[in-house]
Amino acid sequence: MARKAKELSALEVGRLSEPGNHAVGAVAGLYLYISETGARSWVLRAMVGGKRRHMGLGGYPDVTYAQAKEKARKARADIETGIDPIAQRKSAVSQLLAQQDQEKTFEQAAKGYLDSHGDSWRNPKHRAQWVSTLETYAFPIMGKLAVQDVALGHVLAVLEPIWKTKNETASRLRGRIESVLDWASARQYRTGDNPARWKGCLDKLLPAPSKVKKVEHHRALPIDSMRAFMKSLSQSNGMAARALEFAALTAARSGEVRGALWSEIDLMSKVWTVPAERMKAGREHRVPLSDQVAALLKNLPRLPGSDQVFFAPRGGQLSDMSLTAVMRRMEVDAVPHGFRSTFRDWAGERTHYPREVAEQALAHTLESKVEAAYRRGDALEKRRQMMQDWADFCYVFVTEQKSVGMASMFREGVESMRRKR
Repeated sequence: MARKAKELSALEVGRLSEPGNHAVGAVAGLYLYISETGARSWVLRAMVGGKRRHMGLGGYPDVTYAQAKEKARKARADIETGIDPIAQRKSAVSQLLAQQDQEKTFEQAAKGYLDSHGDSWRNPKHRAQWVSTLETYAFPIMGKLAVQDVALGHVLAVLEPIWKTKNETASRLRGRIESVLDWASARQYRTGDNPARWKGCLDKLLPAPSKVKKVEHHRALPIDSMRAFMKSLSQSNGMAARALEFAALTAARSGEVRGALWSEIDLMSKVWTVPAERMKAGREHRVPLSDQVAALLKNLPRLPGSDQVFFAPRGGQLSDMSLTAVMRRMEVDAVPHGFRSTFRDWAGERTHYPREVAEQALAHTLESKVEAAYRRGDALEKRRQMMQDWADFCYVFVTEQKSVGMASMFREGVESMRRKR
């Protein structure tokens, strides 16, 4: 055991100022260390398991002389029973740090989920929508709550106010909360069931989306109105009109059409190959081009130095409202996406093409996993005849003379842009 020095009084301890290590008595091995800068701290020197250890007991005067003696006595008592107080303290600190690391708020967990999965989303708008709905509806109620403590009541408090009035938003928000909580469980930030899951939980407390959500289909032209519309559209000027014509004849989505590149189009084999990153389903999609579409493309002007097929007046991609604006000017009560519905109605009601061929033309994902597993090809040649029949139904082939006239008009626009540059 360490030699016990003469015990100093509290007044004598307070007068110590010389730099060095001062034994203060009272408890064997208790010292007051004074640094060159005058900082003072309590240290207990003791043999622990055959090794000399120096155990800090705190700074003076924050830890008083009386408190230092009490700490020193307890430490020595622990050592006597075979406990290493220094190791015990390190273990306690380690456990505290581990616990703090596990204590994530729901907002922190949401950020962690986005950091883990956000880069896999093709569309930047998807991430923005995730953040927006969580910030607007979830964070004000449970953002600062420990993710471990998020319970059914908190989820309901987020969803119930908007479940009937904004059901589509609420349904997506529910799925996003569920994903965040699943991520937190996988990272061991929480335990227990997921209170945001639908089946077996929220489906017992909230009405099914189909019961409260009013389904609004995209406004589409009736099948028998297509010929008159396409005749009028073919006589409309402008690049947006040509893009709309192309969209109608290929039954493609507006974004796929507006982003079309010449490098994706093979006019020799009359195939447009849309890369996976620009497709909703994330898979490459080949579109067979009818004679009418091929003629339309051949007579389009090319913007020098650009691979864009349908370009804006100042270059670059057409805006997402440009095609809609054409239909508004034509005073047509429909939207560009509606042509996909018109095409599907035509294929189902006026032709004998198999359902799956029409679905492939629309690049729809098959709901049946079994059917999807066995469908290896894309029925390109079957779809080629279908798309030609669709174009023939929509209008009579555009004459070369008419096409040349439109091309001349476009070239004048290109020359005007080049002069402005």
